[in-house]
Amino acid sequence: MTTEPRRRPRVLYLSFYFPPSRASGVYRARATANHLAARDWDVTVFAAPLRFLHEVTGSVDEKLAETVDPRIRVERPDLSHFKWERDLRRFSRFRRTMPILARNLYEAGQRIFPEHYASWGYHAVRKALRLHARHRFDVVVATGNPFASFAAAWLFHRLTRVPYVVDYRDSWTLDLFADKPGFPDGHPAWGWERRVLSRASAAVFVNEALRGWHAERYPAAADRMMVVPNGWDPDLLTEVGDAEPAVRPDAPAPLRFSYVGTLTAAQPVEEMASAFEIARRHPDLADAELNIYGHLGFFQSSQSALLERLGLDGDRRDTANVPDRGIRYRGPVAKTQISRAYADSDVLVFLAGGARYVTSGKIFEYMAAARPIVSVHAPGIAATEVLRGYPLWFNADSLDPEQIAQSMMAAGKMARDLTPELRAAARRHAEAYTRETVLGPLEAKLRTLT
Repeated sequence: MTTEPRRRPRVLYLSFYFPPSRASGVYRARATANHLAARDWDVTVFAAPLRFLHEVTGSVDEKLAETVDPRIRVERPDLSHFKWERDLRRFSRFRRTMPILARNLYEAGQRIFPEHYASWGYHAVRKALRLHARHRFDVVVATGNPFASFAAAWLFHRLTRVPYVVDYRDSWTLDLFADKPGFPDGHPAWGWERRVLSRASAAVFVNEALRGWHAERYPAAADRMMVVPNGWDPDLLTEVGDAEPAVRPDAPAPLRFSYVGTLTAAQPVEEMASAFEIARRHPDLADAELNIYGHLGFFQSSQSALLERLGLDGDRRDTANVPDRGIRYRGPVAKTQISRAYADSDVLVFLAGGARYVTSGKIFEYMAAARPIVSVHAPGIAATEVLRGYPLWFNADSLDPEQIAQSMMAAGKMARDLTPELRAAARRHAEAYTRETVLGPLEAKLRTLT
Protein backbone atom coordinates (compact mmCIF):
# COMPACT_ATOMS: atom_id res chain seq x y z
CA MET A 1 0.00 0.00 0.00
CA THR A 2 1.40 3.37 -1.03
CA THR A 3 0.60 6.70 0.54
CA GLU A 4 0.56 10.01 -1.24
CA PRO A 5 3.26 12.49 -0.16
CA ARG A 6 2.09 15.07 2.33
CA ARG A 7 1.11 18.33 0.67
CA ARG A 8 2.98 21.34 1.97
CA PRO A 9 0.78 24.26 3.08
CA ARG A 10 0.89 27.00 0.48
CA VAL A 11 1.14 30.68 1.39
CA LEU A 12 0.89 33.75 -0.81
CA TYR A 13 3.00 36.54 0.66
CA LEU A 14 2.11 40.02 -0.61
CA SER A 15 5.24 42.07 0.07
CA PHE A 16 5.78 44.97 -2.32
CA TYR A 17 9.19 45.73 -0.82
CA PHE A 18 11.20 42.54 -1.09
CA PRO A 19 14.87 41.96 -2.05
CA PRO A 20 16.62 43.42 -3.92
CA SER A 21 14.75 46.42 -2.52
CA ARG A 22 16.50 48.01 0.45
CA ALA A 23 13.40 49.71 1.90
CA SER A 24 13.36 49.79 5.68
CA GLY A 25 10.81 46.98 6.04
CA VAL A 26 12.42 44.61 3.58
CA TYR A 27 14.39 42.70 6.23
CA ARG A 28 11.22 41.69 8.08
CA ALA A 29 9.76 40.56 4.75
CA ARG A 30 12.86 38.58 3.79
CA ALA A 31 13.00 36.95 7.21
CA THR A 32 9.30 36.04 7.19
CA ALA A 33 9.47 34.39 3.77
CA ASN A 34 12.68 32.53 4.65
CA HIS A 35 11.24 31.42 8.00
CA LEU A 36 8.17 29.92 6.36
CA ALA A 37 10.19 28.21 3.64
CA ALA A 38 12.48 26.68 6.27
CA ARG A 39 9.42 25.27 8.02
CA ASP A 40 8.25 23.46 4.92
CA TRP A 41 5.80 26.01 3.57
CA ASP A 42 5.38 26.42 -0.18
CA VAL A 43 6.01 30.18 -0.39
CA THR A 44 5.08 32.47 -3.28
CA VAL A 45 5.99 36.15 -2.90
CA PHE A 46 4.41 38.97 -4.90
CA ALA A 47 6.81 41.93 -4.96
CA ALA A 48 7.43 45.25 -6.71
CA PRO A 49 8.48 45.31 -10.37
CA LEU A 50 12.24 45.63 -10.75
CA ARG A 51 11.78 48.67 -12.96
CA PHE A 52 10.18 50.53 -10.05
CA LEU A 53 13.03 49.64 -7.70
CA HIS A 54 15.75 50.65 -10.14
CA GLU A 55 14.19 53.69 -11.82
CA VAL A 56 11.88 55.21 -9.20
CA THR A 57 13.36 54.45 -5.79
CA GLY A 58 16.90 53.83 -7.05
CA SER A 59 17.53 51.80 -3.90
CA VAL A 60 18.54 48.20 -4.37
CA ASP A 61 20.89 45.73 -2.71
CA GLU A 62 21.55 42.88 -5.12
CA LYS A 63 23.54 40.96 -2.53
CA LEU A 64 20.50 40.88 -0.26
CA ALA A 65 18.51 39.11 -2.97
CA GLU A 66 21.02 36.27 -2.81
CA THR A 67 19.99 35.60 0.80
CA VAL A 68 16.40 34.72 -0.16
CA ASP A 69 15.70 31.00 0.20
CA PRO A 70 15.90 29.49 -3.32
CA ARG A 71 12.73 27.50 -2.67
CA ILE A 72 10.72 30.75 -2.63
CA ARG A 73 8.95 31.71 -5.84
CA VAL A 74 8.98 35.47 -6.48
CA GLU A 75 6.46 37.05 -8.84
CA ARG A 76 6.32 40.76 -9.71
CA PRO A 77 2.84 42.01 -10.70
CA ASP A 78 2.61 45.09 -12.88
CA LEU A 79 2.42 48.62 -11.48
CA SER A 80 1.24 51.77 -13.21
CA HIS A 81 4.02 54.38 -13.26
CA PHE A 82 1.56 57.22 -13.88
CA LYS A 83 2.57 58.99 -10.66
CA TRP A 84 6.32 58.73 -11.27
CA GLU A 85 6.77 58.74 -15.05
CA ARG A 86 8.44 61.91 -16.34
CA ASP A 87 9.65 60.74 -19.76
CA LEU A 88 7.02 61.74 -22.35
CA ARG A 89 8.32 59.06 -24.70
CA ARG A 90 7.20 56.41 -22.23
CA PHE A 91 3.66 57.76 -21.83
CA SER A 92 0.90 55.54 -23.16
CA ARG A 93 -0.76 56.61 -26.40
CA PHE A 94 -3.90 57.45 -24.44
CA ARG A 95 -2.01 59.67 -22.00
CA ARG A 96 -0.11 61.43 -24.79
CA THR A 97 -3.23 62.25 -26.78
CA MET A 98 -5.63 63.00 -23.90
CA PRO A 99 -3.46 63.98 -20.92
CA ILE A 100 -6.22 65.79 -18.97
CA LEU A 101 -8.66 62.90 -19.28
CA ALA A 102 -5.91 60.45 -18.33
CA ARG A 103 -5.12 62.48 -15.23
CA ASN A 104 -8.79 62.76 -14.26
CA LEU A 105 -9.27 59.01 -14.57
CA TYR A 106 -6.18 58.37 -12.46
CA GLU A 107 -7.39 60.77 -9.77
CA ALA A 108 -10.82 59.12 -9.80
CA GLY A 109 -9.11 55.81 -9.08
CA GLN A 110 -7.32 57.44 -6.15
CA ARG A 111 -10.67 58.33 -4.66
CA ILE A 112 -11.65 54.65 -4.73
CA PHE A 113 -8.42 53.41 -3.18
CA PRO A 114 -6.20 56.28 -1.97
CA GLU A 115 -2.72 54.99 -2.78
CA HIS A 116 -0.49 55.26 -5.83
CA TYR A 117 0.22 51.53 -5.65
CA ALA A 118 -3.42 50.54 -6.18
CA SER A 119 -2.70 49.17 -9.67
CA TRP A 120 -0.15 46.77 -8.20
CA GLY A 121 -2.81 45.43 -5.84
CA TYR A 122 -5.24 44.95 -8.71
CA HIS A 123 -2.67 43.11 -10.83
CA ALA A 124 -1.66 41.04 -7.79
CA VAL A 125 -5.23 39.77 -7.40
CA ARG A 126 -5.45 38.87 -11.09
CA LYS A 127 -2.17 36.97 -10.96
CA ALA A 128 -3.10 35.27 -7.68
CA LEU A 129 -6.39 34.03 -9.13
CA ARG A 130 -4.56 32.43 -12.05
CA LEU A 131 -2.06 30.70 -9.77
CA HIS A 132 -4.79 29.69 -7.32
CA ALA A 133 -6.77 27.99 -10.12
CA ARG A 134 -3.79 25.74 -10.85
CA HIS A 135 -2.57 25.13 -7.31
CA ARG A 136 -4.64 26.57 -4.51
CA PHE A 137 -3.28 28.83 -1.79
CA ASP A 138 -4.11 27.96 1.82
CA VAL A 139 -3.50 31.37 3.36
CA VAL A 140 -2.42 34.88 2.37
CA VAL A 141 -0.08 37.13 4.35
CA ALA A 142 0.03 40.80 3.36
CA THR A 143 2.55 43.28 4.73
CA GLY A 144 2.30 47.06 4.46
CA ASN A 145 3.30 49.54 3.36
CA PRO A 146 2.12 50.01 0.69
CA PHE A 147 -1.34 49.05 1.85
CA ALA A 148 -2.57 48.04 -1.58
CA SER A 149 -1.31 44.64 -0.39
CA PHE A 150 -3.96 44.67 2.36
CA ALA A 151 -6.72 45.55 -0.11
CA ALA A 152 -5.49 42.83 -2.47
CA ALA A 153 -5.62 40.23 0.32
CA TRP A 154 -9.16 41.37 1.21
CA LEU A 155 -10.38 41.15 -2.41
CA PHE A 156 -8.71 37.79 -3.01
CA HIS A 157 -10.45 36.50 0.13
CA ARG A 158 -13.84 37.78 -1.07
CA LEU A 159 -13.36 35.93 -4.35
CA THR A 160 -11.88 32.68 -3.02
CA ARG A 161 -12.59 32.53 0.75
CA VAL A 162 -8.87 31.96 1.39
CA PRO A 163 -8.08 33.39 4.86
CA TYR A 164 -5.60 36.23 5.18
CA VAL A 165 -3.36 37.87 7.78
CA VAL A 166 -2.21 41.50 7.62
CA ASP A 167 1.20 42.48 8.99
CA TYR A 168 1.52 46.13 10.02
CA ARG A 169 5.25 46.63 9.82
CA ASP A 170 4.18 50.26 9.33
CA SER A 171 0.99 52.12 10.23
CA TRP A 172 -1.66 52.89 7.63
CA THR A 173 -3.82 55.53 9.31
CA LEU A 174 -1.56 56.67 12.15
CA ASP A 175 1.21 59.20 11.53
CA LEU A 176 3.96 57.63 13.65
CA PHE A 177 6.17 60.70 13.63
CA ALA A 178 3.50 63.29 14.46
CA ASP A 179 1.58 60.94 16.80
CA LYS A 180 -1.78 61.81 15.25
CA PRO A 181 -4.20 60.35 12.68
CA GLY A 182 -2.68 60.25 9.22
CA PHE A 183 -5.91 61.17 7.41
CA PRO A 184 -8.86 63.51 8.09
CA ASP A 185 -12.25 62.13 9.10
CA GLY A 186 -14.15 60.72 6.15
CA HIS A 187 -11.04 59.86 4.16
CA PRO A 188 -11.38 56.58 2.20
CA ALA A 189 -8.39 55.08 4.02
CA TRP A 190 -10.46 54.73 7.21
CA GLY A 191 -13.17 52.78 5.43
CA TRP A 192 -10.66 50.54 3.72
CA GLU A 193 -8.84 49.77 6.96
CA ARG A 194 -12.11 48.90 8.70
CA ARG A 195 -13.09 46.71 5.76
CA VAL A 196 -9.74 44.89 5.74
CA LEU A 197 -9.64 44.29 9.50
CA SER A 198 -13.24 43.08 9.63
CA ARG A 199 -12.38 39.99 7.58
CA ALA A 200 -8.73 39.43 8.48
CA SER A 201 -8.05 36.21 10.40
CA ALA A 202 -5.29 38.07 12.27
CA ALA A 203 -3.64 41.48 12.34
CA VAL A 204 0.00 41.64 13.37
CA PHE A 205 1.80 44.68 14.84
CA VAL A 206 5.45 45.32 15.65
CA ASN A 207 4.82 46.55 19.20
CA GLU A 208 2.12 46.68 21.85
CA ALA A 209 1.61 50.44 21.52
CA LEU A 210 0.55 50.07 17.89
CA ARG A 211 -1.64 47.07 18.66
CA GLY A 212 -3.38 49.04 21.39
CA TRP A 213 -3.98 52.07 19.17
CA HIS A 214 -5.66 49.91 16.52
CA ALA A 215 -7.58 47.81 19.05
CA GLU A 216 -9.11 50.97 20.48
CA ARG A 217 -10.29 52.10 17.04
CA TYR A 218 -11.39 48.72 15.75
CA PRO A 219 -12.65 46.87 18.85
CA ALA A 220 -14.48 44.22 16.80
CA ALA A 221 -11.11 43.00 15.51
CA ALA A 222 -9.17 43.43 18.77
CA ASP A 223 -9.26 39.74 19.72
CA ARG A 224 -7.56 38.90 16.40
CA MET A 225 -4.67 41.32 16.91
CA MET A 226 -1.22 40.13 18.00
CA VAL A 227 2.30 41.48 18.42
CA VAL A 228 5.23 40.08 16.45
CA PRO A 229 8.22 42.34 17.10
CA ASN A 230 11.01 42.88 14.67
CA GLY A 231 14.19 40.94 15.30
CA TRP A 232 17.70 40.36 14.06
CA ASP A 233 19.03 37.93 11.49
CA PRO A 234 21.90 35.71 12.66
CA ASP A 235 22.73 34.81 9.05
CA LEU A 236 23.49 38.47 8.31
CA LEU A 237 25.43 39.18 11.51
CA THR A 238 27.94 36.35 11.45
CA GLU A 239 30.92 38.34 12.73
CA VAL A 240 29.32 40.50 15.39
CA GLY A 241 28.80 38.16 18.31
CA ASP A 242 32.40 37.03 18.61
CA ALA A 243 34.17 40.24 17.59
CA GLU A 244 35.79 41.97 20.53
CA PRO A 245 35.91 45.78 20.60
CA ALA A 246 39.29 47.13 19.64
CA VAL A 247 39.74 49.54 22.54
CA ARG A 248 41.53 48.44 25.70
CA PRO A 249 42.19 50.35 28.94
CA ASP A 250 45.89 49.51 28.72
CA ALA A 251 46.20 50.48 25.05
CA PRO A 252 43.88 53.41 24.38
CA ALA A 253 42.74 53.96 20.80
CA PRO A 254 40.34 56.55 19.40
CA LEU A 255 36.81 55.50 20.20
CA ARG A 256 34.57 54.76 17.25
CA PHE A 257 30.94 55.73 17.67
CA SER A 258 28.69 54.52 14.86
CA TYR A 259 25.25 54.96 13.46
CA VAL A 260 24.36 52.04 11.19
CA GLY A 261 21.25 52.32 9.03
CA THR A 262 19.43 54.60 6.63
CA LEU A 263 19.50 58.24 7.72
CA THR A 264 16.20 60.06 7.16
CA ALA A 265 14.79 63.55 7.52
CA ALA A 266 12.48 62.37 10.34
CA GLN A 267 15.39 61.64 12.70
CA PRO A 268 16.92 64.13 15.17
CA VAL A 269 20.13 64.41 13.15
CA GLU A 270 21.16 67.86 14.39
CA GLU A 271 20.75 66.85 18.03
CA MET A 272 23.00 63.83 17.50
CA ALA A 273 25.67 65.91 15.75
CA SER A 274 25.57 68.66 18.39
CA ALA A 275 25.75 66.14 21.24
CA PHE A 276 28.76 64.45 19.73
CA GLU A 277 30.51 67.80 19.29
CA ILE A 278 29.94 68.52 22.99
CA ALA A 279 31.09 65.03 24.03
CA ARG A 280 34.39 65.47 22.16
CA ARG A 281 35.31 68.30 24.53
CA HIS A 282 36.00 65.62 27.12
CA PRO A 283 39.70 64.59 26.97
CA ASP A 284 38.85 60.89 26.61
CA LEU A 285 36.77 61.59 23.51
CA ALA A 286 38.83 64.36 21.93
CA ASP A 287 39.87 62.12 19.03
CA ALA A 288 36.67 60.05 18.83
CA GLU A 289 34.84 59.59 15.54
CA LEU A 290 31.15 59.27 14.75
CA ASN A 291 30.86 57.11 11.66
CA ILE A 292 27.65 57.09 9.63
CA TYR A 293 27.18 53.81 7.77
CA GLY A 294 24.25 53.62 5.39
CA HIS A 295 22.23 55.40 2.77
CA LEU A 296 21.15 59.01 3.11
CA GLY A 297 17.40 58.75 2.66
CA PHE A 298 15.49 56.39 0.41
CA PHE A 299 15.81 58.58 -2.67
CA GLN A 300 18.91 60.09 -4.25
CA SER A 301 17.51 63.62 -3.88
CA SER A 302 17.75 63.32 -0.07
CA GLN A 303 21.54 63.10 0.15
CA SER A 304 22.75 66.70 0.05
CA ALA A 305 20.22 67.94 2.64
CA LEU A 306 21.13 65.18 5.09
CA LEU A 307 24.86 65.77 4.67
CA GLU A 308 24.27 69.43 5.47
CA ARG A 309 22.30 68.49 8.59
CA LEU A 310 25.25 66.40 9.71
CA GLY A 311 27.45 69.46 9.35
CA LEU A 312 29.28 68.03 6.35
CA ASP A 313 29.96 69.60 2.99
CA GLY A 314 27.12 68.57 0.72
CA ASP A 315 29.55 67.91 -2.13
CA ARG A 316 32.01 65.81 -0.11
CA ARG A 317 32.04 62.91 2.33
CA ASP A 318 34.38 64.53 4.80
CA THR A 319 34.70 67.73 6.77
CA ALA A 320 37.25 69.45 4.54
CA ASN A 321 35.44 72.76 4.31
CA VAL A 322 34.04 73.02 7.83
CA PRO A 323 35.49 72.67 11.34
CA ASP A 324 36.18 69.04 12.10
CA ARG A 325 33.41 67.69 14.34
CA GLY A 326 34.67 64.13 14.08
CA ILE A 327 31.69 63.03 12.00
CA ARG A 328 32.44 60.81 8.99
CA TYR A 329 30.00 59.60 6.38
CA ARG A 330 31.26 56.14 5.38
CA GLY A 331 28.65 55.46 2.72
CA PRO A 332 26.25 52.59 2.15
CA VAL A 333 27.01 49.11 3.43
CA ALA A 334 25.44 46.05 1.82
CA LYS A 335 23.25 44.17 4.27
CA THR A 336 25.36 41.08 3.76
CA GLN A 337 28.42 43.09 4.91
CA ILE A 338 26.74 44.89 7.78
CA SER A 339 28.37 42.75 10.47
CA ARG A 340 31.74 44.29 9.60
CA ALA A 341 30.44 47.78 10.40
CA TYR A 342 29.23 46.61 13.80
CA ALA A 343 32.47 44.77 14.49
CA ASP A 344 34.43 47.96 13.74
CA SER A 345 32.38 49.99 16.23
CA ASP A 346 32.94 50.58 19.94
CA VAL A 347 29.69 52.44 20.71
CA LEU A 348 26.46 52.39 18.70
CA VAL A 349 24.22 55.44 18.43
CA PHE A 350 20.55 54.54 18.22
CA LEU A 351 19.07 57.44 16.27
CA ALA A 352 15.30 57.20 15.78
CA GLY A 353 12.57 59.60 14.74
CA GLY A 354 8.98 59.61 15.83
CA ALA A 355 7.23 59.22 19.13
CA ARG A 356 5.81 56.48 21.34
CA TYR A 357 4.76 54.07 18.57
CA VAL A 358 8.24 53.71 17.03
CA THR A 359 10.40 50.65 17.66
CA SER A 360 12.77 50.58 14.64
CA GLY A 361 14.08 47.27 13.39
CA LYS A 362 17.67 48.45 13.71
CA ILE A 363 17.70 48.30 17.51
CA PHE A 364 17.62 44.49 17.46
CA GLU A 365 20.84 44.35 15.46
CA TYR A 366 22.39 46.89 17.80
CA MET A 367 21.68 44.68 20.80
CA ALA A 368 23.01 41.60 18.98
CA ALA A 369 26.30 43.46 18.47
CA ALA A 370 26.71 43.56 22.29
CA ARG A 371 28.13 47.09 22.27
CA PRO A 372 27.19 50.07 24.43
CA ILE A 373 24.15 51.79 22.91
CA VAL A 374 23.40 55.52 23.22
CA SER A 375 19.78 56.53 22.64
CA VAL A 376 19.08 59.64 20.57
CA HIS A 377 15.31 59.85 20.25
CA ALA A 378 12.24 61.31 21.87
CA PRO A 379 11.44 60.02 25.37
CA GLY A 380 9.08 57.08 25.68
CA ILE A 381 9.20 55.59 22.20
CA ALA A 382 8.28 51.90 21.93
CA ALA A 383 11.92 50.92 21.40
CA THR A 384 12.60 51.58 25.08
CA GLU A 385 10.48 48.53 25.95
CA VAL A 386 12.89 46.39 23.95
CA LEU A 387 16.00 48.05 25.38
CA ARG A 388 14.86 47.83 28.98
CA GLY A 389 17.06 45.17 30.58
CA TYR A 390 19.88 45.56 28.05
CA PRO A 391 22.91 46.07 30.34
CA LEU A 392 24.83 48.41 28.00
CA TRP A 393 22.09 50.96 27.33
CA PHE A 394 22.71 54.67 27.93
CA ASN A 395 19.55 56.75 27.69
CA ALA A 396 19.38 60.47 28.39
CA ASP A 397 15.58 60.25 28.05
CA SER A 398 15.79 63.62 26.34
CA LEU A 399 16.72 65.24 23.06
CA ASP A 400 18.76 67.93 24.80
CA PRO A 401 22.27 67.74 23.26
CA GLU A 402 23.98 68.38 26.60
CA GLN A 403 22.26 65.39 28.19
CA ILE A 404 22.87 63.15 25.17
CA ALA A 405 26.55 64.15 25.32
CA GLN A 406 26.69 62.92 28.91
CA SER A 407 25.31 59.56 27.75
CA MET A 408 27.94 59.43 25.02
CA MET A 409 30.71 60.06 27.53
CA ALA A 410 29.39 57.34 29.85
CA ALA A 411 29.07 54.91 26.95
CA GLY A 412 32.61 55.67 25.84
CA LYS A 413 33.91 54.86 29.33
CA MET A 414 31.93 51.63 29.31
CA ALA A 415 33.42 50.69 25.93
CA ARG A 416 36.92 50.94 27.43
CA ASP A 417 35.96 49.03 30.59
CA LEU A 418 33.77 46.40 28.92
CA THR A 419 34.20 42.90 30.32
CA PRO A 420 33.42 39.56 28.62
CA GLU A 421 30.77 38.96 31.27
CA LEU A 422 28.92 42.18 30.41
CA ARG A 423 29.09 41.42 26.70
CA ALA A 424 27.70 37.95 27.33
CA ALA A 425 24.82 39.42 29.34
CA ALA A 426 24.05 41.84 26.51
CA ARG A 427 24.07 39.01 24.02
CA ARG A 428 21.70 36.95 26.16
CA HIS A 429 19.23 39.82 26.15
CA ALA A 430 19.44 40.00 22.34
CA GLU A 431 18.92 36.25 21.89
CA ALA A 432 15.25 36.67 22.79
CA TYR A 433 14.80 38.64 19.56
CA THR A 434 16.27 36.39 16.87
CA ARG A 435 13.96 36.14 13.87
CA GLU A 436 13.36 32.46 14.53
CA THR A 437 12.13 33.25 18.04
CA VAL A 438 9.90 36.22 17.21
CA LEU A 439 8.36 34.69 14.08
CA GLY A 440 7.42 31.42 15.78
CA PRO A 441 3.97 32.62 16.99
CA LEU A 442 3.10 33.97 13.52
CA GLU A 443 3.97 30.67 11.85
CA ALA A 444 1.92 28.82 14.46
CA LYS A 445 -1.05 31.09 13.79
CA LEU A 446 -0.82 30.47 10.04
CA ARG A 447 -0.83 26.72 10.70
CA THR A 448 -4.19 27.01 12.42
CA LEU A 449 -5.65 28.70 9.32
CA THR A 450 -4.67 26.07 6.74
